[in-house]
Amino acid sequence: MKRVITVTVLAATMLTSCVSKKKYVALEGELNDTRSTLQKTRVEKEEIEDKYARIEERVAEYNAKINSLRTENDGMMEMNDLTVMSNNTKEKMRSTIAKMDPEKVKGAETLEDSINLAVSYNLKKNITEGADEDDIEISVDETVVMINVSDKLLFGSGSYRVTKEAQPLLKKLAEVINSEPAMEVMIEGHTDDRTMVKDSYLKDNWDLSVRRATSIVRLLQDKYDVEPSKLIAAGRSSYQPLVENTSKENMAKNRRTRIVIIPNLDKFFAMLEGDASVAKN
Repeated sequence: MKRVITVTVLAATMLTSCVSKKKYVALEGELNDTRSTLQKTRVEKEEIEDKYARIEERVAEYNAKINSLRTENDGMMEMNDLTVMSNNTKEKMRSTIAKMDPEKVKGAETLEDSINLAVSYNLKKNITEGADEDDIEISVDETVVMINVSDKLLFGSGSYRVTKEAQPLLKKLAEVINSEPAMEVMIEGHTDDRTMVKDSYLKDNWDLSVRRATSIVRLLQDKYDVEPSKLIAAGRSSYQPLVENTSKENMAKNRRTRIVIIPNLDKFFAMLEGDASVAKN
């Protein structure tokens, strides 16, 4: 009887030891998996941080170029006034202004104001063909052209896939960009301040704004043959709103893509002709 009890106790001890070892091996495997995942996450985090750092660096360079161009063009206008424009361009500017709403023209107090109005009018007329004009807003600030395009024209809700309805606009935009070799263009994605849906494939509004800008840049490059060295993709998330995010209407205004075009002064005047193709000659 004593031998039977001893054997039974020994067997139980071996079984307990065996189960504990299996648990240990399983836990060790989980630990290694966790370490591997953590290392992968760290690498991905470093890659994302490096990517955003490069984007911010390009944006900073681009903004510096905008400021430099404004200073240069302001100086040319102050020094040369109408003499920097050909007679043909002067005539086209006057002709364009004559077609505009007199109330809008009233605010043009200087030559620069008149040029800005004329370029904005012709550019909007060209690139908004087939689109709702309310979805596109164009302004010219000291020869830097800024085009705000509403979210609903370019993308579906929470998506970065460009809609079919946006293709005519992008085609026209590409024609303007391709008309001048020295022109550079920055595509900026902007969102409202709502957070992403939990477990969404998008991490946050930074992710969405950058992906939207990149989607447009890729289309301009791949479908409309814009030289990629002329393009910059940037995401601004929700941190540069046009209005407070206090209503659905205001949020809709803040969900936009801003296209910033830097033409040189000659190209800026050429835009007055209302046909980007003329600058190719």
